[in-house]
Amino acid sequence: MGDRGGERILTIANALSLVRVLLIPAFVILIVDRDTSRIGLVLFGIVLATDWIDGWVARRTRQVTELGKLLDPLADRLAILAGLVAVVVRGVFPLWAAIPILGRDGAILVAGAALLSSRRARIDVRFVGKAATFSLMSAIVLVSWGNLGMPLPRAFLALGWVAYGIGISEYGVATAMYVGDLRRAFVA
Repeated sequence: MGDRGGERILTIANALSLVRVLLIPAFVILIVDRDTSRIGLVLFGIVLATDWIDGWVARRTRQVTELGKLLDPLADRLAILAGLVAVVVRGVFPLWAAIPILGRDGAILVAGAALLSSRRARIDVRFVGKAATFSLMSAIVLVSWGNLGMPLPRAFLALGWVAYGIGISEYGVATAMYVGDLRRAFVA
């Protein structure tokens, strides 16, 4: 790619990723509190929906950085994990549906940390992984929306469970591909 930025730290895209991370405690606290669950879910949805903005800004402004390549997916994983725990604790998303997401994302964070600490390699994000993340982000918010009794709950639940099925299938494919990538990175 022609994007430059490399070792830069202070970029607009990195600042956006950092803001997303800093908003995590706010939406978690709001979701868990029964009086503010709805506003917390909306904030969680906004944080998830802005996932693509930091990458788009980085590419558009030619500010793709090594830090950004780590910070953006880390912000995604942390937001999903924290929000998922919050909606499960709040009782608007079932634990059985959360466990595969939590397990896979937890493993991704551990594997990524192991790769970084060994300084062997960095695994690039695959399109199927991005699609799975989008599907599951949507599913978590839609199912939670329906279970909170927001407008059109049945429609949101139906859309949410369809997105969940698609996302879990994509997660399986992406995980198999990432396992191959990890093997190659640790052997190299």
